[in-house]
Amino acid sequence: MFNDNSFELGQDLVDYINDSPTMYNAVENVRVWLDEYNFERLDLAEEWKLVKGGKYYLVVNSSSIFAFIVAGDRIEREGFRIIGSHTDSPGFKLKPNPEIKQRQYLKLNVEPYGGMILNTWMDRPLSLAGRVFTRNMDDPFKPIEHIIKLDRPICIIPNLAIHMNRSINEGYAYNKQDDMTPIILESYEGEEKDYIRSLLHREINMTCREKVSLDDILDYDLYLYEYEKGSLIGDEKEYISCGRLDNLASVHASISALLYSDSLGRSVCNEDIDINSFRNVLSINEAGMDQSVQQKARFEGVKLVAAFNNEEVGSQTRQGADSQLLINILERIALGLGKTKSQLLRSYESSFMISADLAHAVHPNKSSVADPTNRPVFAGGPTIKSHAGQAYASDAYSVAVYKDICDRNGIKYQTFANRSDKASGSTIGSITASYLPIAIVDVGMPVLAMHSIRELGHIDDYRSYYESFYRFFEL
Repeated sequence: MFNDNSFELGQDLVDYINDSPTMYNAVENVRVWLDEYNFERLDLAEEWKLVKGGKYYLVVNSSSIFAFIVAGDRIEREGFRIIGSHTDSPGFKLKPNPEIKQRQYLKLNVEPYGGMILNTWMDRPLSLAGRVFTRNMDDPFKPIEHIIKLDRPICIIPNLAIHMNRSINEGYAYNKQDDMTPIILESYEGEEKDYIRSLLHREINMTCREKVSLDDILDYDLYLYEYEKGSLIGDEKEYISCGRLDNLASVHASISALLYSDSLGRSVCNEDIDINSFRNVLSINEAGMDQSVQQKARFEGVKLVAAFNNEEVGSQTRQGADSQLLINILERIALGLGKTKSQLLRSYESSFMISADLAHAVHPNKSSVADPTNRPVFAGGPTIKSHAGQAYASDAYSVAVYKDICDRNGIKYQTFANRSDKASGSTIGSITASYLPIAIVDVGMPVLAMHSIRELGHIDDYRSYYESFYRFFEL
């Protein structure tokens, strides 16, 4: 039934992240899983006719995804249960006209996306992923989109030798323009200004049925990613060493919880389904139902996962949390169920949201930078985040609810607060609270080296993180 094998869950997470180097790849992979589990894709431009027991999802600008199950049609009484996260992570994005020719070298002009630890990107084989748009001869307002991931390293950002930079170990400040320019590692004999377009032209024609010409390539959103795959490490493989744990761990855990909480389960009639996807997370019996869940009084509202883009750069985009997107989706759900605006507004009083974004574990070499009494550790469970200035949306009520869910199911948890003399990070929790008057708790899996090219977590924390989401939807 419910799988609590930390190793298997951790490996599933690593596999997902390895296949998801950008927000576009991450959303595309989730979309495939939802299709496999018979979720119906909705279009914001169309009318929604929703039914009790229905499973639905929608994608916004290829980088945010929202999936929900209509567990019942009594939202005015039972409301929405929401887990919110984000699909983006810090990295380097290609600028327009990215090629820089310098003698025998061809370099790429990039700029930082979000706040990253710059030196962790040095001396690592890097590749490119993202999306490309090509010309649609029938309609210029609907260019053809291609989600791509180059499966080979093509560039590197080399450090300057210590003999030429003797102060590098004394606190060197990397210049984002001059020091962080990647060098192309491929042989290329064409016009340097066409390198990227030629690369994309070759990639698209190798992977797509319909061939395109070089002139058909109109624009792209491309990001560097570390070519070396994430993995489970440690004597017993109990640690997760991987890029983009922040915040794809939350996306993966919340989608997994939603799918497993669905008693209808996965389609068994489609022979093309990849039986390995979520193989360890979703352990539904042959009848397709968890009998222990069947016997309980079922939640009769709507269970929803919201994975936004652009949290790392402020969320102020049409696919970001600092927009009307979520409130519009909730209204569309209510209207699709035949509810009135009054019933929707009443539903907020019974609704609850978990804002899922990773947290900081106490660093063993820098423990003095942690708060004196709120000090998350590995294998201590999910971390509840609080802040007097409301950088996190948690309050005593929402924290009490989450603690009780964990207590009832034997899930360990811990707390995080910043030192009072340090600035706090932020999440989508407080942003969402400014649009929706619902209770929100901020929760995260503790990690080290957040915003490094390679972060570190613990498989037991991921298992507990995922289980707390599952229990939240199951109750």
